[in-house]
Amino acid sequence: MNLKTEPYLNQQDRWQSRGRAILAQYDPDSIVVYQAYRPSIGHFASQNGYFGGEFKLSRMTWIKPNFLWMMYRSGWGTKEGQEVTLAIRIQRSAFDSILAQAVHSQYIPEVYENQQIWNNAVKTSDVRLQWDPDHAPAGEKLERRAIQLGLQDQAAIKYSREWIVNIEDISEFVTEQRQHVIAKNYDALLTPSEWAYEVSNLETAKRLQLSTFDGIDTPNT
Repeated sequence: MNLKTEPYLNQQDRWQSRGRAILAQYDPDSIVVYQAYRPSIGHFASQNGYFGGEFKLSRMTWIKPNFLWMMYRSGWGTKEGQEVTLAIRIQRSAFDSILAQAVHSQYIPEVYENQQIWNNAVKTSDVRLQWDPDHAPAGEKLERRAIQLGLQDQAAIKYSREWIVNIEDISEFVTEQRQHVIAKNYDALLTPSEWAYEVSNLETAKRLQLSTFDGIDTPNT
């Protein structure tokens, strides 16, 4: 497996415990996002390096940079239609473009001056944004919020082929680590190395409502 991993408990100590944070594995050129699919879609993507076959561009596709948020949504790969977990490495410039286009999936008065401005933003953007409660490995809700991003139309088309660096099927790793979660053996639990993602564009960071904390660690890249 190409993903870098670390003991979960080590990472837990460095992650902020509250607020909105984009936790992700990234380097200067790329960032990893996660999706879970049924085998026919997941295997096609991992074998071909792009999304095709039964993958439908007519539907919004949601990407998650936070591994544990993906595990919560997929039940650690046990939910029907989410048995294959993919780690999709995409261009970092593309991810920054996705964030720049992102519009909240519901009206947020603190961000949009009025409902009409939000409606117009929704109509002209191919990217939806949601902040949801993050979860611990066994599913406990946390105070920290995790981001997921919905792509449609041109954003989905570019994501499915043009922006991809590589796709890796990490289902075997997910199955192995799920056993540690079931046994509550968190000392043995490994998760992909993730760090708080810094959004350099201040306007984008403000619109995303990212929390700011002093002393947040970033990877040595």
